[in-house]
This record gives sequence, structure tokens and C-alpha cells, in this order.
Amino acid sequence: QVQLVESGGGLVQAGDSLRLSCAPSGRTFSSNTFSTYTLGWFRQAPGKERDFVARIVWGARGPAYADSVKGRFTISRDNAKNTVYLQMNSLKPEDTAVYYCAASSAFGTRFDYWGQGTQVTVSS
Repeated sequence: QVQLVESGGGLVQAGDSLRLSCAPSGRTFSSNTFSTYTLGWFRQAPGKERDFVARIVWGARGPAYADSVKGRFTISRDNAKNTVYLQMNSLKPEDTAVYYCAASSAFGTRFDYWGQGTQVTVSS
């Protein structure tokens, strides 16, 4: 079982930037092992379902983004640090949500492991 922990959320103004981080808790993986996981970010606004934001698949395939964040958000990974990041620029009030990171099992694309979430609030 992999426990994921997000950090970096907060309260910002529209147009500001934030960087979210997510890493496993209480466990360290080798860089090679961590590189086999698909990693992703999702978000859930109050009263709404959890939505896909971005993902980065193991291997050389490029990242994928929801249309609503394309061009503003960037997902990246540091396998040596066992960390996935979400750089969020030009934030809008509609980006307000709890952000969750997720990870697959090795060489998978289905998200089997989830974090507890970090709140991002964007004021207008």
C-alpha cells in the first residue's frame, strides 16, 4: 500500500501561481521503480465530482491535461525525489478546489493510490 501526501496548497489571488508537490509517505522508492508509475492530479470543487487535471505516464510519453488548465498548469516528476509536481500559473477563481495526487502501480495507467488532498483557494 502506498500513502501519498500532497503539499503546497493555500490561498492566493487570481493571477498568482502555486506549486503543489506530492510524495509517498513513510516509504522511499528507487528512482527506477518510481519511474514506472503513472502519476496524476485531480481536483474536486465543492458540490462537484472529482475531475482529472493532469497526468504523466511512465516512459517517454508526454503529459496530458484537462482543457481547462492547458497552457496554465504543468505536471512534472522527479523520480530521484519520488515526487510529482503541479505548477499552476495564472490561477483563476474557478481553480478553487481540493487537489489530489494519484499514482498507479508499476507500469500501470489506472490510479490505484490517492493522497488526502490539499486545498487551493483562488480569490478574485
